[in-house]
Amino acid sequence: QVQLVESGGGLVQAGGSLRLSCAASGGTFSRNAMGWFRQAAGKEREFVASINWSSDSTNYADSVKGRFTISRDNAKNTVYLQMNSLKPEDTAVYYCAADRRTYYSGSTYSSEYDYWGQGTQVTVSS
Repeated sequence: QVQLVESGGGLVQAGGSLRLSCAASGGTFSRNAMGWFRQAAGKEREFVASINWSSDSTNYADSVKGRFTISRDNAKNTVYLQMNSLKPEDTAVYYCAADRRTYYSGSTYSSEYDYWGQGTQVTVSS
């Protein structure tokens, strides 16, 4: 069974940066696409970024393009989300997700991910 554990969330002022990490265990991490999603209070979960198994394909939501960067280290079974120029509207619980299919490109649809972490809170103050 795949387990995902996020870390790195916290409280930051607008304009600041945070780096989220997601450590995976129990699966074939190096062959699986990974994604980050977020859910703000009272809103639906939304796509943030995805990365394919080999890191040569990434996707970003328009709202974070140019500010967030997704990356992965297959040797460490870890995927990262570097968040710069944070805005109050980035405040949400951020979730890491894994696609159990191997060698697929990362999807923007939450329904195509099979495993989810518990989430980490990111709060951006104005």
